Amino acid sequence: MRIAIIGAGPGGLATAKRLLDEGFDDFVIVERNGGVGGTWYQNRYPGCECDVPSAYYSFSWEMKTDWSKPYGRQPEILAYLEHVAEKHGILPHCRFGVSVTRAVWDEARSGWTLHLDDGDVVEADVVVSAIGMFNELAYPEIEGLSDFAGTMFHSARWDHDHDITGETVAVIGSAASAVQLVPEIVETAGQVYLFQRSANWIMPKPDDPYTEQQLEEFRRDPGPLLRFRAEVERSTNENMTLDNAGLIATREQIVLDAIEVVEDPATRAKLRPTSPYGCKRPLFANTFYPAFNRPDLELVTEPITHITEDAVVTADGAARRVDTIVCATGFQAAKFLSAIDVVGRGGVHIDDAWRDGAQAYLGITATGFPNLFMCYGPNTNNGSILTMIESQVEHILLHLQRMRSGGLAWVEVRPEVQARYNDELQAAIDAVTAWHADCHGYYRSDSGRIVTQWPFTMIEYDTRTRVLHEDAFAVGVG
Repeated sequence: MRIAIIGAGPGGLATAKRLLDEGFDDFVIVERNGGVGGTWYQNRYPGCECDVPSAYYSFSWEMKTDWSKPYGRQPEILAYLEHVAEKHGILPHCRFGVSVTRAVWDEARSGWTLHLDDGDVVEADVVVSAIGMFNELAYPEIEGLSDFAGTMFHSARWDHDHDITGETVAVIGSAASAVQLVPEIVETAGQVYLFQRSANWIMPKPDDPYTEQQLEEFRRDPGPLLRFRAEVERSTNENMTLDNAGLIATREQIVLDAIEVVEDPATRAKLRPTSPYGCKRPLFANTFYPAFNRPDLELVTEPITHITEDAVVTADGAARRVDTIVCATGFQAAKFLSAIDVVGRGGVHIDDAWRDGAQAYLGITATGFPNLFMCYGPNTNNGSILTMIESQVEHILLHLQRMRSGGLAWVEVRPEVQARYNDELQAAIDAVTAWHADCHGYYRSDSGRIVTQWPFTMIEYDTRTRVLHEDAFAVGVG
């Protein structure tokens, strides 16, 4: 069985490791970057770090016990993923620096042809998409953005060759990346303007670096760290369903108390969220709110009307001259695999199949696209994605083992099964009130359907993916 994996981020690495465990060694990982790591390879902006404690943002089969602090930063996370790839023999299967531009199902041979941007093709019986959610950059739709004569880049493609020392910098967007990078760059820039559309709920976090003595103790006896991991998992499962009013009220008050550190009352008011907790993914940071006590950081909430060659102009008529613009505006998270031109059974393009929003059974398999499996697919975003990915990989292996033992040429989720699953899923999503407030989040597709979020616990997801209901799938014999 020839298997092609698209992407060498956490999903691709987890898939590869488990394939090797189970004796599936005829596979290739096609990765557009120059190395493994996925989003942790690409995102290298100042202050970039995970919002899940690193003890839990580790694979269960490759625990790292000596993270330098509770929430690991990008270089340390990337080094961890590189270690995983090297230790588990994954690197020889990787093909770096090439992108999949098109994937086409061949009915005659029951397989896929992947077209690469270097002109080559890869033929495979099975494709595992591990490109996840955070691939296509989202730029703000602002008049004149392309006319700006200074330096401009996206936070996810940070220009480290450009020195912002002493410059006036505009940061457009105030979510996860901005919350992390603004307190960093304000230390060297001359002036920073943060343009905020809506305020976020930003929780403080315990993040003091571990001492060398603590790290040595963790290496010698990982028990305390494993107990911390278990506690984080328990707490995450408790928080992610947003159905505990008392817990939500407590968290909201913690954030409101944290904002009180901001000395200017007008700025404090602007930083207070007006949407309910959980409408967007809550963020975690300790340095963001205190940074607004600096004279060289200004929070701007007036809408941007246009950009000139050297300034950002807001609705009140103010034109703030800037040298550099950082677009901290995230990703087109609702695209998933449709970031690639995928053509399934009967010549159906995935863009057309997902016209009303991406959907898949368990977020892993989609009707009309046989032998195609997804890691971090539609409606699997919540909690710790590494835990969700491990469940997805185990489910994919159930399919591959069935195909191998039964001599199956293809498997495809039945349309009525996918429809029934997604009807149930959307009903559960409709019950999460916070997700339906107007807070400009990334959860929705253009049709209005929430396509990113998993509305239950990670325990529930793992329970569902551990079972392969064979009658839910049509199959073909090779």
